[in-house]
Amino acid sequence: MQNTQLLIAIAPMLDWTDRHCRYFFRLLSPDVHLYTEMITTGALCHSRDPDRFLAFSEEEKPLVVQFGGSDPAALQYCAKKATEAGFSAINLNVGCPSSRVQEGRFGACLMAEPDLVADCVKAMQSVTTIPVTVKTRLGIDDQDTYDHLYNFIQRVSQAGCMHFIMHARKAWLQGLSPKENRTIPPLRYDWVYRLKKDFPQLIIILNGGITSIAEIVTHAEHVDGVMIGRQAYQHPYFIAELSHYFYNTKLPSRDVILDAYLPYAIKQHQGGVRLSMLVKPLLGLFHGEAGARHWRRYLSEALCKSDTNPDVILEARSIALKFQ
Repeated sequence: MQNTQLLIAIAPMLDWTDRHCRYFFRLLSPDVHLYTEMITTGALCHSRDPDRFLAFSEEEKPLVVQFGGSDPAALQYCAKKATEAGFSAINLNVGCPSSRVQEGRFGACLMAEPDLVADCVKAMQSVTTIPVTVKTRLGIDDQDTYDHLYNFIQRVSQAGCMHFIMHARKAWLQGLSPKENRTIPPLRYDWVYRLKKDFPQLIIILNGGITSIAEIVTHAEHVDGVMIGRQAYQHPYFIAELSHYFYNTKLPSRDVILDAYLPYAIKQHQGGVRLSMLVKPLLGLFHGEAGARHWRRYLSEALCKSDTNPDVILEARSIALKFQ
């Protein structure tokens, strides 16, 4: 199936989608949209070296930077820096439910303040020509009716945001942890479908619980694209399978991907990057294949030794092949 109009993205995931993970994901697909981890406006605005937060390699593009914040002036500064850095788009996090984020008055709690979100969007758009997008939930706590959601999307879109990524769950800001908020609130794909019908002029991307190509085919009948989360790091080869199915790209073998990543890992390690950061994205590469458990175990145990070097990646592969 070839569907070049369908937008497929990999979700911004804290402590996961760093620049090394993104480089690896780009080897799996030239087409999917990649996102940075969330960068708070405070980290960028108060850093002596803000550019280090925005560093990435050209190979990662198209790459979207995600910001967490609620101060329009701070977000305006961040948007300007992101544009200068060469990102493809800017995304505002209005979906993270963690208590730390709530204390900073951003993330999912902003769903209760659509006018403020609209002001943030306007401020960012005033200093950039790249798209400004919003990633949000269906609702929060007791503000969880479709009318609440409709009004939020209407207000923010009136400010100029034309692209929304909808995590198809509400968030409980009190009583559930961030991890529980990713699984316990029920998925309401029908609400996201309804949003696309009510706002046909907007780009609506569906996120949450997607684990198969068959599911994406169904969603593609109702929305403009999908965003993949945990499935991407638990089963990264799924990214290559998506690209092959929807964009008709060549499906490389896992070993071809590994061979392409190894020179990058060696160079980065020689430059001082911890090997654990470079190996982390690889742990799920052979998910579902014979020897996958031995691959993961060998790498995990080797990383605990002080003298481990990138050769451990090939050693782990050799061990795993014995079980195929």
